[in-house]
Amino acid sequence: MSALQRFSRFIGNTFALWAALFAMAGFLAPSLFTSFIAPYIPWLLGVIMFGMGLTLAPSDFKILGQHPKAVLIGVVAQFVIMPSTAYLLSRALNLPPEVAIGVVLVGACPGGTASNVMTFLARGNVALSVAVTSISTLLAPLLTPAVFFLFANQWIDVSATTMLVSILQMVLLPIVLGVVAHTLFRKQTAAAIDVLPLISVLAIVLIIGAVVAGSRAQIIETGLLIFGVVVLHNAIGYALGFLAAKLFGLPYDAQKTLAIEVGMQNSGLGAALAKAHFAMMPLVAVPSAIFSVWHNISGSLLASYWATKAEKQAQAAQKENTAAK
Repeated sequence: MSALQRFSRFIGNTFALWAALFAMAGFLAPSLFTSFIAPYIPWLLGVIMFGMGLTLAPSDFKILGQHPKAVLIGVVAQFVIMPSTAYLLSRALNLPPEVAIGVVLVGACPGGTASNVMTFLARGNVALSVAVTSISTLLAPLLTPAVFFLFANQWIDVSATTMLVSILQMVLLPIVLGVVAHTLFRKQTAAAIDVLPLISVLAIVLIIGAVVAGSRAQIIETGLLIFGVVVLHNAIGYALGFLAAKLFGLPYDAQKTLAIEVGMQNSGLGAALAKAHFAMMPLVAVPSAIFSVWHNISGSLLASYWATKAEKQAQAAQKENTAAK
């Protein structure tokens, strides 16, 4: 493994740290991010989605034929649990309209690609995680605007059609281009895949910094409230994703997988959509920015808990086998 590959993997594994550092940098030096980064948020998201397309292969979708029930439950749970939870939290806590719109927006987004890494660390079903993330992302141009319109229209006039076009441009088109590039230039893209974590992390932390910079004044006023809502939203997503998988009789590894899939959102998409459609309401982007930092921290903690638990169970089973012999 080359030094660049090792560095890329290290950056990917410490994503939460870099997200927090860039959020702090955006808060402390806002002009740097608003001037040079903010105008390019859609392009940065496109880079992330292009990288996702480069990693997709037909084998990633074999699980559709092997375990269609698990994939269907995961995708449905993603677009039902998180937006409905966002709506109920917004109503129960009587959130200001801008905050409520932002919470619903991040809830309506598909699962985040970091969930695949967390699933691996948690000893979950990685193939299921990749399939659910990929399919929910491919369905996002239709489902994200529809779900967002359903839950957010009471706070603001929502153009689902305009949002659909934005997601097609920022998500689906780059993914398709990535898949085409992977198909036509397999050898070259195979070499590039090892450094994708570095590129993806750089793009998302720049988005986080730009969103925090553009919303600095609003964060000072309501940042603690938004952080509390994001923590609740994320935790409820984990819990209900796990319970949904358990309710439908999926195995334990799938229960862990769907908990992570549902709880972790593509918050970069939420931030980009907020900047594109609610530029006059800077607070709308803040829940996505905070979610991006927090869900990587909470996901790492949850994955570590499950990994430790799996290790203890494996050691206990080994001791039992040794004693039986």
